[in-house]
Amino acid sequence: MGNYHGTAPEYITVLEGIRRVAGEKTRILYSEGCHLFKDRVENLAWPNDRLKEAVITAKNSDVVILCIGLDETLEGEEGDTGNSYASGDKENLHFPKVQEELLDAVLAVGKPVILCSMTGSAMDLRRAAGTQGRGGREDTGAAAILQLWYPGARGGLAAARILFGEVSPGGKLPVTFYKDSESLPEFTDYAMKGRTYRYMEEEALYPFGYGLTYGKVKLTALDLKKEPKGAEDFTVLLRLRNTGSEAVTEVVQVYIKNLDSPLAVKNYSLCGFQRITLEPGWEKGAVITVSKESLLQIDEEGHAVSDGKQFRLYAGISQPDERSVALTGIRPLELTFSID
Repeated sequence: MGNYHGTAPEYITVLEGIRRVAGEKTRILYSEGCHLFKDRVENLAWPNDRLKEAVITAKNSDVVILCIGLDETLEGEEGDTGNSYASGDKENLHFPKVQEELLDAVLAVGKPVILCSMTGSAMDLRRAAGTQGRGGREDTGAAAILQLWYPGARGGLAAARILFGEVSPGGKLPVTFYKDSESLPEFTDYAMKGRTYRYMEEEALYPFGYGLTYGKVKLTALDLKKEPKGAEDFTVLLRLRNTGSEAVTEVVQVYIKNLDSPLAVKNYSLCGFQRITLEPGWEKGAVITVSKESLLQIDEEGHAVSDGKQFRLYAGISQPDERSVALTGIRPLELTFSID
């Protein structure tokens, strides 16, 4: 549960969801693993008193589903006394130390690990991604990462349905998952340089707009219904094909970049998106209306102005950045147009 919630009559954890969905032929082994943030579960026990049990459980499993994360006692809003224990913003992007030790120990077993991350914000997932191993060296990461955010009272059942293939995931990241917080500007620096996908200079770990499904959707065509004559709404025409074997719901995304205005953002801006459901082998068209505001720039006084004539559109299932292309294996289509 996050820090904005009521009280539900029933709560379904990920474990309970798995027990409901997995079926009678699936043997489920469970270990608590660790405390949320303390170095032991039992006050009179040695540190990491649940770690060996977790490792034994992993060794005797075909697949490990590892749940880590935060709660409202660890991240919230500064000074919000309505939040449990009045917790403030987290100091960094790391999970509690005891959880990172659990993740390291379970990954070291060598079994396929599906990491379920339950947080209300972006975290440092380099260990899980396999880009930072124990001691900072390269290491094998998790086989998959499922970002559950704070899934809520029935979220455990929804997670289990995804894990066992009853439904295909179709979410996209609404924020950037940075590699670490050290490369970010100071918290008190309100300039946008280096922040968010529009102004990033370094490569993200998991970019804004990224997310996989159990299928493979490709864009086969990108065009404009007609080129805008000035700062006016315009229509983007797309065609998509599901080349995979699973029914999926994808989010096609359209980004725009002003090519010749000094006021333009460093990279590009999301200007439209649409959720499309496709059965295996299906091809479908999409029509996305882009607001005229996407053609305007913001000057130093904060006014929206028309500046620049050349624009480039990118359309795909992600941003057009190289990290997203590497993660998805699909490069968005491009189209350049001019306005009077």
